[in-house]
Amino acid sequence: MAVRACGLIIYRRLQSATSSKVTDNIEYLLLQTSYGTHHWTPPKGHVDPGEDDLQTAFRETQEEAGLQASQLTLIEGYKKELHYPVRGKPKTVIYWLAEMKDCNTEIKLSEEHQAFQWLKLEDACKFAEYEDMQATLKEVHQFLCSKE
Repeated sequence: MAVRACGLIIYRRLQSATSSKVTDNIEYLLLQTSYGTHHWTPPKGHVDPGEDDLQTAFRETQEEAGLQASQLTLIEGYKKELHYPVRGKPKTVIYWLAEMKDCNTEIKLSEEHQAFQWLKLEDACKFAEYEDMQATLKEVHQFLCSKE
């Protein structure tokens, strides 16, 4: 049985008078783990017994980034399932997409993470070392561009 985890890809839109394209002002939240290889990832975590997947995504976001569900807007129509091995065992991670209601809301990290960054797509892909995460970020960006 695959290990199951859920999380949110969180973005914010910066107000800018200089750019004509709204999508140029989108930044994605990535957290740097304080364990292992210190990789960068959106907030996510394992599903607890009795929880549904989306509840897990919101709980983990609150635990890892200090963000309440009320501070986020869940974006309809986007859900991504990734499958990859971790230490030889299959893992499934499901991500939803959420926008910060206030782009200045403070991020409060848990002990699981040592840093966070708000990054434009190109930099977010550099920080997210795993190809499937890079592809997911690009897919999210395309999804947001298509909604403009």
